[in-house]
Amino acid sequence: MAVPEVIPIAYEPHGRTEAIGCYEDGQFMGSVTYAFPKGFELGPGWEEQKRLYAVLHTFESDGTYRDSEIWCAGTWAEQQRDPDGPDSVLSRARVHLATRLRGLPRRTYTSIAVRPFQLTVDNVLFGLVTGDDDGEGWAELYPDHLGFGEPWDGSYDT
Repeated sequence: MAVPEVIPIAYEPHGRTEAIGCYEDGQFMGSVTYAFPKGFELGPGWEEQKRLYAVLHTFESDGTYRDSEIWCAGTWAEQQRDPDGPDSVLSRARVHLATRLRGLPRRTYTSIAVRPFQLTVDNVLFGLVTGDDDGEGWAELYPDHLGFGEPWDGSYDT
């Protein structure tokens, strides 16, 4: 089955798609996610290459990509030095995303449907990328690594 032009993404409270929905100007998708830059190879110092991002993508009502705010909160190495404190990398990323979400007027959390898009920030791929393997269409959200496919009902695999 071919990839649909507009890909449904199911809202999952307390799950990986807990920060998606609609707002006054369209749709939104937020996440806090770790990522490595393109071409990363595991070796000494890898902890400094693994970065945590607060990500907020916005879309028109019809699912057309509008804009992204992508903010790096720090590295895995920094997170390991202060894993539980209010100033930890993870805490900073969550607070940053929550602040951005609160700024979306008339925000409601619900399932969305968006068109594929992609951009690169800090040499990291962000977006909803599509492809076809042996006649099987697929879509994957990067860098979150959420995979979407048949029956195209918004559910995902990790």
